[in-house]
Amino acid sequence: MLLLGFKMLGQHTNEITATLDDETKEIEIRQKFTYVNTSEDGLSALYFNDWNHAYSNKNTALAKRFAEEFKRSLHLAKDRERGYTNMVSIVGDDYSGLDWDRVGNRDIIRVQLNQVLEPGASVQLFFTYTIKLPNAKFTTYGFGSNGRYYLKDWYLTPAVYDQDWKLYDNMDLDDNFTDPANTSINFTYPENLFLSTNFSDSGSTSFPGGQHIHLQGNNRKNCQIVLDRIRKFTKHVTRSLTVTTDLESNRYDKASQGISISKVAQFLNENLGQYPHPNLLVSELAYNKNPLYGINQLPSFIRPYEEQFQFEMKFLKTAIHEYLKETIYLDPRSERWVLDVLGNYLMIKYVEKHYPNQKLAGKLSRIWGFRGFRLAKMDFNEQYALLSMLSARKNIDQALDTPNDSLIKFNQKIANGYKAGLGMSYLSEYLGGQKVDSSILAFYKTHSLNPSAKALDFQKTVEQYADKDIDWFFKEYISTRKKIDFKIKKVEKSDDSLTFVIKNKRGTKVPISLFGLQKDSVVSQYWFHGIDTSRTYTIPRNGEDRLVLNYDKKIPEFNQRDNWKTLNGFFASNKKLKFQFFKDTEDPYYHQVFYVPIANFNVYDGITPGLRIYNKTFLERPFQYDIAPTYSFLERTVVGKASFRYRKYHGKSGLFVSNYAFSGSTSHFQENSRYTTLTPAVSFGWRPDNLISNRRQSLLLRYRSVFRKIDESLVDELDTEPDYGVLNLRFLDVDNNILNYTSWFLDAQHSSDFTKLAFELEYRKLFESNRQLNFRLYAGKFLRNNTDSDFFSFALDRPTDYMFDLNYLGRSEDSGIYSQQIIIAEGGFKSKLENPFANDWIVTTNASTNIWRWIEAYGDLGYIRSKGENARFVYDSGIRLNLVTDYFELYFPVYSNRGWEIAERNYNERIRFVVTISPKTLIGLFTRKWF
Repeated sequence: MLLLGFKMLGQHTNEITATLDDETKEIEIRQKFTYVNTSEDGLSALYFNDWNHAYSNKNTALAKRFAEEFKRSLHLAKDRERGYTNMVSIVGDDYSGLDWDRVGNRDIIRVQLNQVLEPGASVQLFFTYTIKLPNAKFTTYGFGSNGRYYLKDWYLTPAVYDQDWKLYDNMDLDDNFTDPANTSINFTYPENLFLSTNFSDSGSTSFPGGQHIHLQGNNRKNCQIVLDRIRKFTKHVTRSLTVTTDLESNRYDKASQGISISKVAQFLNENLGQYPHPNLLVSELAYNKNPLYGINQLPSFIRPYEEQFQFEMKFLKTAIHEYLKETIYLDPRSERWVLDVLGNYLMIKYVEKHYPNQKLAGKLSRIWGFRGFRLAKMDFNEQYALLSMLSARKNIDQALDTPNDSLIKFNQKIANGYKAGLGMSYLSEYLGGQKVDSSILAFYKTHSLNPSAKALDFQKTVEQYADKDIDWFFKEYISTRKKIDFKIKKVEKSDDSLTFVIKNKRGTKVPISLFGLQKDSVVSQYWFHGIDTSRTYTIPRNGEDRLVLNYDKKIPEFNQRDNWKTLNGFFASNKKLKFQFFKDTEDPYYHQVFYVPIANFNVYDGITPGLRIYNKTFLERPFQYDIAPTYSFLERTVVGKASFRYRKYHGKSGLFVSNYAFSGSTSHFQENSRYTTLTPAVSFGWRPDNLISNRRQSLLLRYRSVFRKIDESLVDELDTEPDYGVLNLRFLDVDNNILNYTSWFLDAQHSSDFTKLAFELEYRKLFESNRQLNFRLYAGKFLRNNTDSDFFSFALDRPTDYMFDLNYLGRSEDSGIYSQQIIIAEGGFKSKLENPFANDWIVTTNASTNIWRWIEAYGDLGYIRSKGENARFVYDSGIRLNLVTDYFELYFPVYSNRGWEIAERNYNERIRFVVTISPKTLIGLFTRKWF
């Protein structure tokens, strides 16, 4: 009671009168806010969060965040879809107008006070403003096409002052940091809507043309309101909690849903403590903002899980998120890791308690053909290690205490939360579950609704209940991105003991668990800590036939493939070879070899079916091989490709990766004419400190050997030596942004017959008017050229591709549909001009801009020169259908050096197309926003 009285002392009060207009999607607001200065400093100005204004234009922090994630919706939005705040007046308690301004283009309003607000003093502010709600398609908040409204962070709330002002923009991260207040709202809304809220309500009253309701929330940060055309929400009153929810399952009856909700409510009460507010809102909209990622997102007709489990996990995740957000008032942007730790740990614990035998693949794990997969055998909670390790293996993992707005999307949505929960489960195993559970209860009881709570308070509480040194958890696990990786070495047996060495491969000083197994049953378990590099241990012998580190996978270890040693002899220690259809998760007890049928296509080989053999699992590994032999029915021979690569990751930024590779391929470039390439290569990659940045730099050094076997009837057509080699050095700098795309490279090539340099610059700009400009510059020069043909020359529209880098469907075609394929390279022209080659130098520019949506006008200009000739000016122009940039485009030439091409006969033969059929390339369209 004393603590509650302390919390209520000096509480801000917030009185709002709001009216929603269903036609204009606007809310007129009159707001009386009493601000209490609880700091030790005098304040001359106050700051308020105005997150609805984040949708107002294309230069807000929200718009920029969307651009980084390749989302164009807000940039291309119409004015009627945008949200904004129209401030009418701000008046002080002396009824005089106060000076105010918007902090730059931010979602922050600064109010200049007439006099300094001393510590402990209060001031009343009267706001009059109108908010235009945004279309819900941007962030789900605002108005939807179905007549639904979802209001969150919709009115002005005070920013937090803690020695300085914490001013955060809306970036669709659901981390508004505001002081709690006692808030009352008189809300008027249309008569045809049903209202649900996280606040207490007095019940709605109707009047002609509308409804009115009074909402009350004490010590709350924000009022959420869901308005819908139909009544979807139901209220569940359990022994420990009152829940308002619209989460449901069509195949799980209402009575059973109520039992599951009571079950979850009891779990939360037992593991966190009593919920201090009268009502918990658990909505489908909130779930969709933060869903259960993984197999459960498969289409509903597949339904891998039982209906009860699916419903409970969906409800549990949303309820935990809302429960913590409404009661633990930490800084959600800089200290979100605490809520991640608590929320995901409780998710893990709930499954361990109520569904200990649940498999990650659910019912799919029992299907013939799939049940043999390692993925099918994984327990549900093993997904936390799998998905958190996904970013670690790609070297894009970030420390758990990284600010929320500095996390890449995959880490922000999935990996960091999963690693946080797994870390608490790890700590629970190390200390004993009761100690960790007691610390959580104590932290929640002491700091619930406390606006002064800090992440340090959570750390102190956990340390208070620990009976072991756990500095490693906060200093190593939470605050760094260091990897955990241990290995067992040198096992020596005696009649009554086992002596072995544990090596710490990464130097991360955390404890490691060791299990002794006898025929897959655990017969002993130990914890070892303080291992700097390696240490020798001796344990009693209890019939073990295997020693395994981290057997229960509670520790997010970087590499578990060397975690075990067999005690049954040398040959038994060798892992068995396991051939398996399709990709799977890693199985540390086998050397996995995957195979999958494939089919490729080009004009000369036709459709070439074959078998791809590789070792890449869902998690990236240092050494990878990929062998793909296929059979050409047209040529009646084997073609295909193979690659072997070793990848070494370094630091987070700067030089972050090195690749060492050897690849080969063989196919046909004309009828009965084969080419074969062999390529050793080394490359290096750089990236900035800010992982959200899409800028990357790389340096590639390779030597490509090309061997050609020509059909005897075509030998006279070959005007170069059949075999050659080219040393290639290329530096590439790419900043891949949907609003401003910039890419340039410098390329040098050397062979026995020529040496050449080339430079390419590509720039794309999406303007505020929604007009897009595409510009490309290409320049190339031979430093020496001893060739007599144009095979190695620069080309205007269709390079010969002597390096065999470009994915031509018919690389030797000079007529027909396959000759119309264009890959924008070298000159980048779309029209087929006479004498398109240059064996001295070339300079071209390619530009296009949109006329309407994806219809663009393009133009190409250039100068080319061959030895012994004068430089020639070349140009072309036409219409481009930019359906999917770089993946599917059509070009319709109009005018060029040839004149009006559109008026010539057989115009259809001049149309050019860009098409990408590589699944890997197409998948990159959808994964780029995550990584």
